[in-house]
Amino acid sequence: MPTAGEAVTIDVLMRQCGVQFGTSGARGLAKAMTDRVCYAYTSGFLGYLASKGDYTPGSEVPIAGDLRPSTPRIMAAAAGAIRDLGGVPVNLGSVPTPALALFALQRRCPALMVTGSHIPDDRNGIKFYQPEGEILKADEAGIRVQQVRIPTGLFGSNGMYRVAPRLPVETDQGGNAYRRRYLDFFPQACLRGLRVGLYEHSSVARGLLAEILDALGAELVHLGRSEVFVPVDTEAVRAEDVALARRWAKEFKLDALVSTDGDGDRPLIGDENGEWLRGDLVGVLCARYLGIHHLVTPVSSNSLVERCGWFDRVERTRIGSPYVIDAMQQLHSAGCSKVAGYEANGGFLLADSIGSVATPLSPLPTRDAVVVILAVLLLARQQQCSVAQLTKLLPQRYTCSNRLKDFPTDISRARIDAMISDDPERQRALVEEVFADKFGGVSSVDTMDGLRITFLSEEVVHLRPSGNAPELRCYTEAASQERAQEINRCCLRMLQGWYG
Repeated sequence: MPTAGEAVTIDVLMRQCGVQFGTSGARGLAKAMTDRVCYAYTSGFLGYLASKGDYTPGSEVPIAGDLRPSTPRIMAAAAGAIRDLGGVPVNLGSVPTPALALFALQRRCPALMVTGSHIPDDRNGIKFYQPEGEILKADEAGIRVQQVRIPTGLFGSNGMYRVAPRLPVETDQGGNAYRRRYLDFFPQACLRGLRVGLYEHSSVARGLLAEILDALGAELVHLGRSEVFVPVDTEAVRAEDVALARRWAKEFKLDALVSTDGDGDRPLIGDENGEWLRGDLVGVLCARYLGIHHLVTPVSSNSLVERCGWFDRVERTRIGSPYVIDAMQQLHSAGCSKVAGYEANGGFLLADSIGSVATPLSPLPTRDAVVVILAVLLLARQQQCSVAQLTKLLPQRYTCSNRLKDFPTDISRARIDAMISDDPERQRALVEEVFADKFGGVSSVDTMDGLRITFLSEEVVHLRPSGNAPELRCYTEAASQERAQEINRCCLRMLQGWYG
């Protein structure tokens, strides 16, 4: 354990390097995430856990990563910090984020996932897991104040190791435990007779997902594998992925098309026509199949979750898995059971065991994609309908989301803040001044996370700066898909004028 060298707090380091906290961890440009920065962040995380009694020297600390070119280097830097703080790094290799999280939860140990999720590969990140699961916002604050010591001479002037540490020999224990979670719970051969297209691209989940689907009896068609990282965003599906899905569904006569984002915690599910289903729709369908009673979802999710009447209670939160997890924990504290959550990106979080005592689906309170894919396919079988026909079970409310890339966060926040007031009447007037010409009068305004406006027409516009990148996101909701898309395009044109 280092006793001499440069001392710096994580808060100061963040301001120096530009690598900031996003959802459950640090994210930034890959070139800014030097070995020194990643070493310091890992040290700060373990130092914080040690201050709570959740980490002691000799503890195992699993690490894993996605398929970005910068990921192996960052994993090695993290492993070096773990060793220097007396820990034992366990290399799970290239596995989905939920596989790492499951492994760590089962062993009650801290863990790190190197991933930038769905964002382009010029960026990356480190997600932190404490023994009981994801770090929450209060934990972020605790990590920021940690003072870490960086040994003298360990890094060159460029912030890279002078002598790079080696990763431990890779183990497949994490992948095996994740695979068994599904194969032990879902009925044997339950997908037999289904022809499923697997859009592999550069998802770290592609191998395990293929093995699970194949073991459950699906006939797989492998599609679109890429050795170059593809930034698949399940909330803003690329036009080329929309076209590919429609072509593949027709060409290969598919019953469904499935995929995930880069680190395998957000699902992408297409129907037999090659139409991608929205994440906030498949999250509701997954909860229905699993028999969830109490459901948590961010304010950006489609209002059909309340309108469908399937759940005893629906709680809304700010956007981000830490807020969903916090609300799930509060429901548990209030004595609720069969608690789960989902995000608008489709990632599903399970707080309780589901199923029989003999073969339960174990809790996994972090975003997961595989459970959603399997639940949607099996719900269609249960209802004796196609995947496309599942949408008819739900109220006809439609959402659309998109983003303006390279949009400075300070500008988007300033423009949104200019439309927020503590006075409800003033608030309404400020919003109508900007939007009334396009969308009519305002029914309500929600400022829980960004600015969510419900108009008298029951149409919705929600604006929010991204927490992970310089992007301004726009979510819209209406009574038809065409109208939701039209509103979204109109809003993006308006927003573009904010930064001309």
